[in-house]
Amino acid sequence: MIRTLFTVLALVASSAAMAAAPAVHLDKAPIDLTDKESLQRGARMFQNYCLGCHQMQYQRYSRTFRDLGIPDDIGMETLGFTANKVGDHIKNAAPKADLANWFGAAPPDLTNVARVRGPDWLYTYLRTFYADPSRPFGVNNEVFPMVGMPHVLQELQGIPYKATETRLVDGVPTEVDVGIKTDGSGELSTEEYDRAVADLVNYLEYTGEPSKLESRSLGIKVLIFLGIFFIFAFLLKKEYWRDVH
Repeated sequence: MIRTLFTVLALVASSAAMAAAPAVHLDKAPIDLTDKESLQRGARMFQNYCLGCHQMQYQRYSRTFRDLGIPDDIGMETLGFTANKVGDHIKNAAPKADLANWFGAAPPDLTNVARVRGPDWLYTYLRTFYADPSRPFGVNNEVFPMVGMPHVLQELQGIPYKATETRLVDGVPTEVDVGIKTDGSGELSTEEYDRAVADLVNYLEYTGEPSKLESRSLGIKVLIFLGIFFIFAFLLKKEYWRDVH
């Protein structure tokens, strides 16, 4: 009940914030919850780059390992950084008061972030950081202006910056924004970085509703059952009303 209440409040707050923010084109996230390898890579990305500040306290390690096809012993060795046993929730050890002091507010739990923000928002957000010396962590974000979060994936992407070109606009040379580019210092190419972000967002989409695939499968089975039941019910109705008609 408490989790549901917090989720509703987060949705309302997020909707209000997004309504007030300038409209930004959101790129389509390539979500595929059937791709276990992508989900495994996304889980590894989260544990290595996000868990230091963000928790996923409504998701258990055991559920993650089971759904992603990871044996418990391998999962605990490679991903269970903050777990004493496989049934633990995915939490970190960072003091909330210190996190709030460092970032101005405690970093939010990310279990339901894909349900609150949407996968397209997350996919675009993680790919639109850019260098901004005026900000405390030296970066800003096109989707979330005045962001208070450092660009934790910078070692993978490199230093991103807003690129411009001089073009003629109504016959006048004008500096035009042509998107975000990087300085090439990252470990990954642009295509590889986009794929890594897609894997992370895919994983966050999974944790927002771990039973989504099961629910879809069950829903299809229920519809098939109702269709068959309707046929028998219709034939039975005709049999009962044969003498009346």
